[in-house]
Amino acid sequence: MTEPTLHDTQDLTASPESPGFQKTSGAARGDAAPTDSWERKTLEKLAMSALNEQRLARRWRNGIRVAWLTFFIALVWMGMDRRGASTDVATPHTAIVKIEGEIASGAESSAELVVAAMRSAFEDKGAQAVVLLINSPGGSPVQAGIINDEVRRLKTLHQKPVYAVVEETCASAAYYIAVGADKIFVDKASVVGSIGVLMDGFGFTGLMDKLGVERRLMTAGENKGFMDPFSPQTETQRAFAQTMLNQIHQQFIAVVKQGRGARLKETPETFSGLFWTGQQAIDIGLADQLGNVDFVAREVVKAEELIDYTRKENVAERLVRRFGASIGEGAVRAIRTLPAVR
Repeated sequence: MTEPTLHDTQDLTASPESPGFQKTSGAARGDAAPTDSWERKTLEKLAMSALNEQRLARRWRNGIRVAWLTFFIALVWMGMDRRGASTDVATPHTAIVKIEGEIASGAESSAELVVAAMRSAFEDKGAQAVVLLINSPGGSPVQAGIINDEVRRLKTLHQKPVYAVVEETCASAAYYIAVGADKIFVDKASVVGSIGVLMDGFGFTGLMDKLGVERRLMTAGENKGFMDPFSPQTETQRAFAQTMLNQIHQQFIAVVKQGRGARLKETPETFSGLFWTGQQAIDIGLADQLGNVDFVAREVVKAEELIDYTRKENVAERLVRRFGASIGEGAVRAIRTLPAVR
């Protein structure tokens, strides 16, 4: 027995011979119409869903491309040569170049960055003098030597005075740089000096013997493993290292004597690696007088306006230094492998 559908409102008790009975087809009764409507709605939903997915995919691809483009624009912008002051400042001023932290290749106080800043400062017609604002415990003698040479060259070339102003610390390689200046100004509590050279490391051979650990180091050349902390150091190697340190120390001493001249009151401790307070440094001729950067600009240079020429390694340079060209290659590869927008 067939059950009635919700679409059939016909009186089930009527017979074909009844006066009110009318014979209708399934289409007329509406049997097919609901089926067609359901299928059409389902197809429309599927089509809309597919279109939405395509739109999202296009937006995602476009978003990735825009993000990479923005990234490259930011890299170019941040990688541009920028500094605290605009080029060729006509107004008379005192140029500042900061030397802070470790003096080393790749650091913010590397010879590359410091020398570039000094050149900009010296070449600026408005700069009446260049002040090296120093707060550094030292670092590489090579980097310091490059900066010292350039200080002496630039002040002779441009006929502009150079002053070193010490804040907290001016030791070792930092003092190596400072002696290239015409005068050194310090605070009475500054730490100045440490004219010496060191090479440090650790030796673990005794501990390895106790632990029963064998060092298996293979070299071509009897001294190739020189300074290896897990291998014993011979007297010949020790003497070689000491000779090298002594030579660098003598270079340091020569630079100090050249820079300080008759002002230096040399004692047996002067080049021993000791360091002194700012006031003591003045007394023994390692520095000239007390004074901060504002004092020097106002009273010595006679140009109170300070303009900072210091160059710092920016984010783009740091990324390039750390990851190299792989970043750019990866970006290009990612863009090329994206599906085309259709």
